[in-house]
Amino acid sequence: MKHLTIVVPNGNNNISSITGAFEIFNKANAYWISLGNKQLFAIQLAGIAETVEFNNGLFMVKPHTTISAIAKTNLIIIPSLNHNYNLALEGNGLLVDWLVNQYKNGAEVATICTGAFMLAASGLLDGKSCSTHWSVTENFRAMFPKVNLCTDRLITDEKGIYTNGGAYSFLNLMIYLVEKYYDRQTAIFCSKVFQIEIDRNTQSEFSIFSGQKQHSDAEILKAQTYIEQNLNEKITIDNLSLMFNIGRRNFDRRFIKATGNTPIEYAQRVKIEFAKKAFETNRKTINEVMYEVGYADVKAFREVFRKITGMSPLEYKSKYYKEALV
Repeated sequence: MKHLTIVVPNGNNNISSITGAFEIFNKANAYWISLGNKQLFAIQLAGIAETVEFNNGLFMVKPHTTISAIAKTNLIIIPSLNHNYNLALEGNGLLVDWLVNQYKNGAEVATICTGAFMLAASGLLDGKSCSTHWSVTENFRAMFPKVNLCTDRLITDEKGIYTNGGAYSFLNLMIYLVEKYYDRQTAIFCSKVFQIEIDRNTQSEFSIFSGQKQHSDAEILKAQTYIEQNLNEKITIDNLSLMFNIGRRNFDRRFIKATGNTPIEYAQRVKIEFAKKAFETNRKTINEVMYEVGYADVKAFREVFRKITGMSPLEYKSKYYKEALV
């Protein structure tokens, strides 16, 4: 029988990702047995402490065991952390060391939402792809520059390490892992019981782009502000670099270093974020919004919108504006 460890870090973290993972894998186990198979996983919650409080003492979890009592496990699930990452990491040094040892011993590791900060702190994500909540990308990139952050992706799967996007998208990761360890039939059963959309692979439509401005390059900050304040213009990067008296190649290099995007990608994201808000809140047509953000070609606008959100402008408007008009 394989062993599944759902870790319970110290600190006021996210209880739902702990209980959710526990319930889904228990249901998968029960269904697997009902088909005539032997139980696949022994499932344990394990922490550093014997009890951990959540939501400022409103809830309490008593793990089955401590990590020190688990010599070997097959799959580890790290839940979502609170957003004080430094505090969360400081209180869980023993857990980080344990993760490294278990992975080197053959365990696979899955991390939920901001739990990626803990996994990245272990060094196990260096050089690998990783997803996390879209709202924490700037902090994550600053803290862990060696990790290939892919926040548009809902799930990453690389060398026995799994990560996923934000909040309740962890349910999709659990279904993904159920299929990986059990089979497709069991995954479909769990998706129906818990009413989780199966095979969802992007979180792009949920992202809110607010601009990456936690850097110290003053000229690039001015360029970002100019882009954001001139949405209806068709901005060329050559003109933008001239405006700030920076050579084009150097401008591109500095922009990517500061924001993680090329200048063109940044301008596209700013424009599409404005378009998304317009589609969500008013009755303007696709063409009206397109012109407001500086596009004159419907095909080009549609392609950029789909690249960033995973949906067409019409699909997005139909989904998020109740009285959507074509």
